[in-house]
Amino acid sequence: TEAGFGADLGAEKFLDIKCQSAGIAPKAVVIVATVRALKYHGGAPLDDLKTENVDALKSGLENMDKHIENIQQFGIAPVVAINKFVSDSDAEHNAIKARCNELGVKCVISDVWGKGGEGAIELATEVVDAVENGGSTFTPIYDWASPVKDKIEAIAKKVYGASSVEYGTTARRDLRRIAKLGLDHLPICIAKTQKSLSDNPKLLGRPRDFQITVREIEIAAGAGFLVPITGDIMRMPGLPGVPSANHIDISDDGLISGLF
Repeated sequence: TEAGFGADLGAEKFLDIKCQSAGIAPKAVVIVATVRALKYHGGAPLDDLKTENVDALKSGLENMDKHIENIQQFGIAPVVAINKFVSDSDAEHNAIKARCNELGVKCVISDVWGKGGEGAIELATEVVDAVENGGSTFTPIYDWASPVKDKIEAIAKKVYGASSVEYGTTARRDLRRIAKLGLDHLPICIAKTQKSLSDNPKLLGRPRDFQITVREIEIAAGAGFLVPITGDIMRMPGLPGVPSANHIDISDDGLISGLF
């Protein structure tokens, strides 16, 4: 597993699977927030995310709220790092800081792109403080020994914010197969869209009262976990109609073009 995308995906898997497997207890988590992502979750169009829009950003802050809540559910102290972009405005940064202040969560600007290591000193300082003084008491969301459906529903309801979980015909058959093979004890590694807290990529912000649909459950016996596949997610992303490699070239002088 890896801890990318968000507290609903990589972080949940890292904490519920890897940490329990390795017997480790994290004391701090850095939640990386960007002005552009929060504006997108607040309804701003993709082609206008570089334009200052404090209202859209404030509307999207509930998405960050849920990621903070998720980390706190694990009993870990979160630190919010605003990954600074040149298109950000001070007003937008201040809106994020104000919300974090309301929630009692540390929030700093990370400008590693612009300043290198110097741009991360404040973040590093706050992380060290969270580790030493945050009072974290790591607690997984579920016990591996729980029934498979209970583990799936714990993630869906507590982490995603779903109201219920629906199992398709194939998923119900898979549950019977898992029980027959005696693999009920394995942890859960849900495949879900990264674009939403739900399994519907169009539900932005902080969706509520939605249903998670598990269409099938794959057994990764070698890796040691079960993979419920939700919504229309594909486990292996497809290539575009025209691969980017078609536009990459190198001149006789060794100059590479078409990378970006």
